[in-house]
Amino acid sequence: MPFTINFGKRGLRTFDKPVVMGILNATPDSFFSGSRANSDSEILRRTEQMINEGAEMIDVGGFSTRPGAAEVSEAEELDRVCNAVSLVRNQYPDVIISVDTFRASVAKESVLSCGADVINDISAGALDGKLFETVASLGVPYILMHSLGNSVSAQQLDHAYNDFMGDVIKFFAEKIDQLHLLGVKDIIVDPGFGFSKTMDQNYQLLGNLKSFDIFKMPLLVGVSRKRMAWQVAETTIEESLNATTAINTLALSTGMTDILRVHDVKAAVEAVKVWEMAKKNAKL
Repeated sequence: MPFTINFGKRGLRTFDKPVVMGILNATPDSFFSGSRANSDSEILRRTEQMINEGAEMIDVGGFSTRPGAAEVSEAEELDRVCNAVSLVRNQYPDVIISVDTFRASVAKESVLSCGADVINDISAGALDGKLFETVASLGVPYILMHSLGNSVSAQQLDHAYNDFMGDVIKFFAEKIDQLHLLGVKDIIVDPGFGFSKTMDQNYQLLGNLKSFDIFKMPLLVGVSRKRMAWQVAETTIEESLNATTAINTLALSTGMTDILRVHDVKAAVEAVKVWEMAKKNAKL
């Protein structure tokens, strides 16, 4: 379904098919080494590659949330993020840039000083009590992801459900109400694959994406090279592109997926093209 988002300085944009968000990690320890960009030249090289391959959004992260990742100070995260965002913005003034952070200070500066357009928060406001009000004051779109606990404890909270899908939907309903009360208008829902979920729960989520239609908001799917891809395929993170593409295609087939967040843009763009052609001809 077409969806429209107000990206502020980048304007109001309507998308009539699923779009691809490319991952740019300005970190030395993100779980997939192919997404890391630790110098200015690497940041620009990877961004150019992703845009040339069809990415319409770039997601910049300065704090790895993989289990066991080292703690990063706010100052260090902000330095990483702002440098990357500024480089990308100067080179590509029209591209949509999101910042993957749970910290209000990083969110504020990345938008006001560096040129970011969207805040992508894995904690749904739980790790910084000022984040929701900061996003509201900035007037930017917000990616709301489901997770319990933090990046460490989330891995031990996959049994903290009474009714898995019901609890996830309730979580989003409550958070969306909070955001609306603060005046946040553009919300993108991310089911949070891999966070505080067992393998079976991840696939239950995948099979029930239509449940999120109740919110009438854009849906982001981020499964790229995660455990639910490489472990089921009995391969490695480095060799999990085929499995990732299979899951992305299944997500597209539900008709609910609006944004694919990926490390491998070319494969995701091709999956969208194939899905669009199949959908078009299924109606003939």
